[in-house]
Amino acid sequence: MIVGISGATGAIYGQRLLAALRALDIETHLVVTKPGERTVAWETDVSVRDLRAMADFWYPDADIGAAIASGSFRTMGMIVAPCSVRSLAAIASGNTDGLLTRAADVCLKERRRVVLMFREAPLHAGHLRSMAQASENGAIVFPPVPAFYDRPASLEEMVDHTVGRVLDLYDLDAGLVRRWNGQPGTHALGARRDEPELEACL
Repeated sequence: MIVGISGATGAIYGQRLLAALRALDIETHLVVTKPGERTVAWETDVSVRDLRAMADFWYPDADIGAAIASGSFRTMGMIVAPCSVRSLAAIASGNTDGLLTRAADVCLKERRRVVLMFREAPLHAGHLRSMAQASENGAIVFPPVPAFYDRPASLEEMVDHTVGRVLDLYDLDAGLVRRWNGQPGTHALGARRDEPELEACL
């Protein structure tokens, strides 16, 4: 699996993703942009060197001759976590200016799954057009929107749930998601069966 980390806020998603893939014994190939390295330093307690050590292989973003820049190098696909506006626009247009965006473009042309954890808000029309174009080209745009139906008790649980849902798209179960089963209870919305029904609101 190729993991890209770009310069948007949310470097913790990429970090947690690498840890989850290692636990699943999935070989990882990491590329971090220069803005991504700065974000890692600002937002986490993990150094860029330690982050690289979490992957099986890592490449500088300037290394456009890396293995992951070629479609003949077989992979499961790619996850960009987080994905910045610039990276999204480059991937959507095919105007690849570094290894991260080139690797994503390669995966798309080879019809491999690409998930973009686009991290930006609010959105203007240009952002929406880039999201639509990336989707039309085969990417899955997955903004890391937290879920609250499982009543997360910490930021870590919220991050893990999102990472687990992204891995679901590759049929990988890292055990990070509390599955909704349609039955209200402790970790689901709705009243418990032994609780009185609420009067309907008009």
